[in-house]
Formats: sequence, structure tokens, C-alpha cells
Amino acid sequence: MHKSIPFSFVVALLLAHSWAQAQVWTPSPGHVQVPIWPGAVPDAIPNPRPESVGPGEGRQWWPRANDVSRPTMTMYAPRGHNTGAAVVVFPGGGYQFLAMDLEGTEICDWLTSRGITCVLLKYRVPDSGPTWKDGHRYYPKVQTALQDAQRTLSLVRQHAARWHVDPHKIGVIGFSAGGHLVAAVSTHFAQRTYPPVDAADELSCRPDFAIAIYPGHLWTHEDEDHATRDETDLRLRPDILVRADTPPTFLLQAEDDHVDGVEQSLAYYVALQKAGVPSEMHLYAQGGHAFGLRPGKLPITRWPRLVETWLGTIGMVEAPPTRLKR
Repeated sequence: MHKSIPFSFVVALLLAHSWAQAQVWTPSPGHVQVPIWPGAVPDAIPNPRPESVGPGEGRQWWPRANDVSRPTMTMYAPRGHNTGAAVVVFPGGGYQFLAMDLEGTEICDWLTSRGITCVLLKYRVPDSGPTWKDGHRYYPKVQTALQDAQRTLSLVRQHAARWHVDPHKIGVIGFSAGGHLVAAVSTHFAQRTYPPVDAADELSCRPDFAIAIYPGHLWTHEDEDHATRDETDLRLRPDILVRADTPPTFLLQAEDDHVDGVEQSLAYYVALQKAGVPSEMHLYAQGGHAFGLRPGKLPITRWPRLVETWLGTIGMVEAPPTRLKR
């Protein structure tokens, strides 16, 4: 026998859903997000839409941040042994939203379990970096996500003593569009993209190391038709200018990534090699896009171990002991 659902229950569900959609993303209990700008945000858009959590109507709800106009950072302290290293995390989302769990808090859980201080950046979106808009590649006049990334790196150095971080072991990790932001902040540190605000901006915004996982928006031909574009031309987009002092970089991508093709990593790796920048790249046949570090059957899901080993080889953490076979 079919029973009708009380009207009050339906209203409660609708209100709960609206409440969830309207809330600002917040970290788990015990962690505090703080604004990275003490006053007015530089190059702020007029009349921004209010920040919300979750996708638009008609999609399954999951914790992503939309319409971020007041960027924040959240510090996650290392658990157990403190290596002295710190990593600023850039979630992906096509510069339209931020995947705050898959490519944010879950990454921090992994890093802190390895003794690494983690700083999760909730940078401005949308339209804060190169993205698709109305069927075309759109470049904003000012890449405000890059402003937020530069500012955050300097803030981490300012707080290094209090957070027990080595100011010379502060790196970045980013996913998808966040991978582009990794490349952007790795190649734009000689000059601020905003007027200095306070003493923090007197400190370097250069990462000491960089990790880009399935990065996008790097290859010059990514917007061209698949049938006609020259996939042997591995030039970078003009906004990414690799220099000899670009930080050591780790790259990882799947060859069947149909969102951001493997040419993105290849193009950046070629530029890094030409500039003499220490770099390491791993390509896997399968994995697709946006796999984060959630476990699976494919070999690519074990990529965190590769990063941990690499961090040891470049001296950012203690290298694991070498095991000799007998």
C-alpha cells in the first residue's frame, strides 16, 4: 500500500538541500580557514555571486566550492614526525569550481600522514585562469588564481617558524586546472601580479618544488581540432615561460586522459628539460582524469609512493632507506 509523504517532510528536505547549496565551504572540525587578503581583494569582480557548496541543479551533490570571491587557506599540521616540508594544495575544477575533497582535503590527509604540513588554498573561481567559455578558450585580463597562489606561498613562509616549517622546503601540488596553476606560480615568481599588501609580500613566492597531476591548459594546440592539430609540436602556451630557476617538478598523467590530453605534461616536461630544470615525469596507459588518490585496480593509483620517493631524492624529506637484494 502506497503511503503519502507528509508535506512538512518534503519542505524540510527542500530547505536542507537549499541550505547545503548556499553554505560556504568549511574544513572539518579542528581546522580553521583564514582569508589570505587582510582587506580588499585585488582585482575583485563587482557584485560577485555568493559562494556555495555542491554542483548546480540536477546533479548529484558533492563537496565542491563554487563562486569563490574571498580566497582562504587552511593549514593541516603533520601527524607524527614533522619532516619540516610544507605543500600548498591547488584543487582542480577548470577554474570554474574547486574539488575541495577529491583534490583537496584527501590530499592533505595523505601529506600530513607523511609528516608534511599541508595548506589547502581555496582560490578564486570562476574565470580566474584560462578556461572554456562560450565554446572558446577564455583568458581573463588578470589571472586572479595566480595572485592567490603567490600570496599564499609568501604567507606560508611568513608563518614558517610558528608552523615548524623549513622556509626552503615549501612546495605546491595541483590537479587539472590546479596543475596549470602549479606551472603558473612556478614560472611567475620574479614579479608580483598584484601590488604588495604587507610584510608577507616581501618574502619569496617561489615554490621550492612542484607537483602537477593531470595538468591542463599548458599545451599550445589543445584547442585545435583533433584531426588537424600537430601533436608532435610540444610547445607551451605563451603564459607559461619556463626559466632555469623554475623549481624541480614532478609530472604525472594517463595516456587515456580525454579531458586534458597527455600532451599537456609532455609539453611542460620538454620545456623543463630544455631549461635544465630537474624534472621527473610518469605516464600511464590507463587512468583517465580526476582520479585523485582514491585506491583502484590500475597501477596509476599508486602514484603517491612515487611522489614520496621523489621528494626524498630532491632533499625535501628524508629519503627512504635503500634495500639491497641478496
